[in-house]
Amino acid sequence: MADRLSGRVAIVTGGAQSIGAAIADRLAAAGATVVVGDLRESETHESRILDVSDPASVSGAIDSVVSDHGRLDIIVNNAGIMFEEMIDEHSIESWDKMLAVNLTGPLLMTRFAAPHLSANSVGSIVNIGSIEGIYANPGHAAYSATKSGVHGLTKATAVDLGPKGVRCNAIAPGWIDTPLNASYVDTHPDRELVIEELAKLHPVGRVGAPSDIGDVAVWLASDESAFVTGQIITVDGGRMSRPSLPGMLL
Repeated sequence: MADRLSGRVAIVTGGAQSIGAAIADRLAAAGATVVVGDLRESETHESRILDVSDPASVSGAIDSVVSDHGRLDIIVNNAGIMFEEMIDEHSIESWDKMLAVNLTGPLLMTRFAAPHLSANSVGSIVNIGSIEGIYANPGHAAYSATKSGVHGLTKATAVDLGPKGVRCNAIAPGWIDTPLNASYVDTHPDRELVIEELAKLHPVGRVGAPSDIGDVAVWLASDESAFVTGQIITVDGGRMSRPSLPGMLL
């Protein structure tokens, strides 16, 4: 089904690396023309330098893509940042930065892309949320709050833009094998034990790969999901379907 997105044009924010790069690769493999919007250039796809927190940057990038390719059909709001600060010590500056990138960014992309997405009545917005939009890890107050916001924004967008022919859904990834997560695992003395324990958290017996998210993004961008909108699709290998138990009981 390599041609299911043939003729369609997509922008993937934060698509120069990690999950975003995998999404861009999968969309391209399905036949879409893919443009990566990022603070750095993609090594494999057409790029636009993009700061999702800056309205002028967002508007300019979208206008440039439409001018060059004549249309815009798919937006993947993947760009995001994450850091750890306990809520009772959280700085307003870092809170505002997380909000600007993780939540205002998808809003701006949606706002400026909407007229183009509705022009062909096949528009699809895919937001990248997180299972931390459903629960939280220690020190992730801002991250969890912004991802919860992304989930809410997804539903509101589906309601507002549905009559204009635009669908909007979100993917909530679980533990994905990204460079960021790998660097966290590397800080532990017994790396292999950590990987083994992480795999045990998932009924499927492994952590996720960036391509797992990319495959779901392709489906949400395609006509195969034409009656799906306003949904938060958890892609976590079943992790959240099983109640937590002490490791010795798993």
